[in-house]
Amino acid sequence: MEATIASDSTGTSWSGGNNNPLGSSYGKMMMWFFILSDALTFSGFLGAYGLMRFKFIESWPIADEVFTHFPFLHGVHAPMYYVALMTFVLIFSSVTMVLAVDAGHQMKKGKVTFYMLLTIIGGFIFLGSQAWEWKTFITGNYGAVQLEDGKIVQFVDGSGHQISVESFASNTPSERVQHKKENGLWFVSEASLPPVTLQQVKEGFANNPDISMRTELINLETKEKTIVSREEANKFLDKATRVVQGANLTENEYGKTLFADFFFFITGFHGFHVFSGILINIIIFFNVIIGTYERRGHYEMVEKVGLYWHFVDLVWVFVFTFFYLI
Repeated sequence: MEATIASDSTGTSWSGGNNNPLGSSYGKMMMWFFILSDALTFSGFLGAYGLMRFKFIESWPIADEVFTHFPFLHGVHAPMYYVALMTFVLIFSSVTMVLAVDAGHQMKKGKVTFYMLLTIIGGFIFLGSQAWEWKTFITGNYGAVQLEDGKIVQFVDGSGHQISVESFASNTPSERVQHKKENGLWFVSEASLPPVTLQQVKEGFANNPDISMRTELINLETKEKTIVSREEANKFLDKATRVVQGANLTENEYGKTLFADFFFFITGFHGFHVFSGILINIIIFFNVIIGTYERRGHYEMVEKVGLYWHFVDLVWVFVFTFFYLI
C-alpha cells in the first residue's frame, strides 16, 4: 500500500504555500521573532541592572563622574559629551538605513549602496568609540583606596574636585613588584600595579592638609558624594588595604564593583550585536553592488537587516538611559 502525500504545486518548498502572515514574508516574520526574543534577553539584563542600581542607590557610581573623557582633550572635564556623540552617530546610522530601505523600494541601486555605506561607517565609528570608552574605563584616571570591607574612598582638593592619588603621593621609594604566575602560585596572578603604593598615599595625604577624602555614600539631596573630615579620613586610611587604579571585574576605582561588572557585560553584549550587524550589512552591501537584488526584483534583504539595525539602535537608547542618565 502506497502512501499519498498532498502537495501544493503552486508554491515552492520554502514559500509556505505562498501565504504571507500578517502581510509579511516568512523571512520578515522570522526576523521579528528573533528581535522579540532578543528584546526579552536585554530586558532581563537591564532589569537586573536596575534592581542592583536601586538596591545600592546611596553608593552607586555617578555617571557624570565616571564618563568624563573626550578623545584628544586631555584634562578637560567633559561629562557625558562623548557618550552623547556616540549615541548621535548610532541614531544617525539608523536614519541612513531607513533611507537605504526606501531607496530599495524604489529600486534605486546607487542610493541603496550609498546609504548602506554610510550605515556601515556609522557602525564602525560607534564600535571604535565603545572600545575607546572601555579602554578609558579600564585604565582609570584618578585612582582610589580600597578599605577592608571592599568600599572605595577617593580624594578631593579644597574646592571639592576629585584629584588623582598620584598627584599628591609621596616619592618614597618602593620595592613592591607585581605578582605573576611565574613568581608565585601558577594559578594566581594580579593586575598591573597602580602608579603609587598605599604607604605613599598615606604619607602624601598627611603632608597635604588641603586634601580631603570622600566616601561612596551619596547625599540624595545634593547628588554628590560625602566629604569627610581629616580625622575621619585618617581612620579610613587605617583600614585601607590597597590602591585601586581603573576598573575591571574584580575592582573599580569609581565605586561598586558590581557597576563595572554590569557595564562590561551589557555594553559588551550590545557591542557584539553591533559588530554582527556591521558584518551582515557588509555582506548585503556587496550583494547590492554586484546586483543580486536587482536580479531578484526586490531589496527585501536590505529591509530585513534594517529591522535588525533599528533594534540594535533602540536597545542602545535603553542602555544609554539606564547606565548614563538614571
